[in-house]
Amino acid sequence: MSAAPQERPTGAENVIWDLSVFYDSFDDPRLEADIERLDGLAESFQSSWRGQVAQMTASDFAKAYQQLEAIYDLRGRLGSFAFLNFSTDTAQPAYQAAVARVEELESRLSQQLVFFDLEWNALADEHAKAILDDPAIADYRYYLEAERRYRPHNLSEAEEQISIEKSVTGSSAWTRFFTQLTSAFRFDWLGEQVNMTFVLNKLRDADRDIREMAWRKLTDKLREKQMELTFIFNTLVLDKANSDRRRGYASWVSARNLSNKASDEVVEALVQTVTSNYDLVARHYHLKRALLGYAELYDYDRYAPLNLKESETFYTWAEARAIVLDAFGNFSRDMQEVAQRFFAGGWIHAPVLPNKRGGAFAASTVASANPFVFLNYLGDARDITTLAHELGHGIHMYLSGQEKGLFALYTPLTTAEMASTFAEMLVFQDLMAAEDDPEIKLSMLVEKIEDTFATVFRQISMNRFEDKMHNARRDEGELTAERFNCLWLETQRDMFGDSLTITDEYGSWWSYVPHFLHTPGYVYAYSFGELLVLALYKIYQEAGADFVPRYLELLAAGDSDYPDRLLAQVGVDINDPRFWQKGIDVIAEWIEGAQTLARQLYPDKFA
Repeated sequence: MSAAPQERPTGAENVIWDLSVFYDSFDDPRLEADIERLDGLAESFQSSWRGQVAQMTASDFAKAYQQLEAIYDLRGRLGSFAFLNFSTDTAQPAYQAAVARVEELESRLSQQLVFFDLEWNALADEHAKAILDDPAIADYRYYLEAERRYRPHNLSEAEEQISIEKSVTGSSAWTRFFTQLTSAFRFDWLGEQVNMTFVLNKLRDADRDIREMAWRKLTDKLREKQMELTFIFNTLVLDKANSDRRRGYASWVSARNLSNKASDEVVEALVQTVTSNYDLVARHYHLKRALLGYAELYDYDRYAPLNLKESETFYTWAEARAIVLDAFGNFSRDMQEVAQRFFAGGWIHAPVLPNKRGGAFAASTVASANPFVFLNYLGDARDITTLAHELGHGIHMYLSGQEKGLFALYTPLTTAEMASTFAEMLVFQDLMAAEDDPEIKLSMLVEKIEDTFATVFRQISMNRFEDKMHNARRDEGELTAERFNCLWLETQRDMFGDSLTITDEYGSWWSYVPHFLHTPGYVYAYSFGELLVLALYKIYQEAGADFVPRYLELLAAGDSDYPDRLLAQVGVDINDPRFWQKGIDVIAEWIEGAQTLARQLYPDKFA
């Protein structure tokens, strides 16, 4: 069964990652030995420190954190090997079994270790402050301090252990089932069986009939699987509501904000700024409708290419690699060198395969190994953007792991999207600067605007859907598919206004978005990162080469301090509610530029 009709090879067909940095296979004897060793390390940690935290010195805490680093590194190696293999073939029973085994192992391990954070958070503030102020704990001070933010939300040790244990057969199981279910979707496309990645890609086809056909096939599939998807969403949203209530979180998004190290006020300012500028979306799509010459623009026309030139550009893997590396090199040779490691070291998985998970991601893994990038490369311009985006993540992960170690590797989602979006911007600006044809420049600018909309406005509209979904589930009980559809359509129509006809059939498209389930509250981080990068790029344009080392130092810092403190070092104040409008203003300038160029090129379309 093919993943997609082989229209033309990209050169990415054999770009397969090499996971031997972890293990050679699931039969590798080192794997079983590491599982046994991990159990021993956890038992040793528990016997050394359980019930002793109140008597520990700062030096003891430093020693304990060094032990935790070894435990988490080993756990991360086992988990990364299982998860990365599973992502490439979600229907493979051996990979499914490996993920299940690792989840059970991680659950057991977390239950053994949960006492440490609970005992630390139980210390009186004065006692904790004395520990934190001791120079002996300097390398781990930030992590200990950040952990105490969870004090009001901790449960008893027994409750925490039960919660961890039940997640394996509860929330984790349902999210894995969702991934396997959607990865197994198959669509008949002109007599061949294709997967969802292929169908979603056709929504960007120049042929309107093709776009509509892709839209119809996905809509029909989501309706066909409506019962399963609605049940999964209801179950996981209720699971989160129960957890939030038991832990005393004020709202459905409070836990995510705490994890992102962003205050409720900062996030609310972001959301309010973006939603109050929805009119920019309508302005752009009114322009696009005129350029396409359509009487009406439908939801499946959102990403239609302008087709101002006769041929669609196709990029081989080698061309995509060169474009991205050149753009990175023009900014920083150091950044380019790190990116080259991903290509040369087998750190990328690029081809589209039958049961491969859709989308793209970068996996940080552990500091003792290296990050990996996961793609579904088909050869269009957007795939170059995606490659740059995920390599941006990968560079961030690599630098922070090398510089600060394992604990700094896992940055909050808010700053995690910074490096990826900045990498995209470098590629876009490089390509624009090299292009002389005004029609192609207009096409590129329109595509960039729409990619930015997808990151800024669409993600906040999805955040508004999440807000309505979680609150409705808590207030109304189990939601029907029709109720989910209604909430989705309402939030999407708020964004597009009268510029786009959002059909009722589009109402089911909430049900294939994995972020809503895997990481509730995630999506606003994309908007956070995009607007942050627009501000950073302006600083770069003003400061020139002096900005480059400061930016790379910011990436290398990873999660070694709170985001607002790290960003202040490069001249950004995210605590100022007016900050977000600066990024919005850049988008408005792009829209104005596209309108001006379009009227100059095609005055008859705007007569």
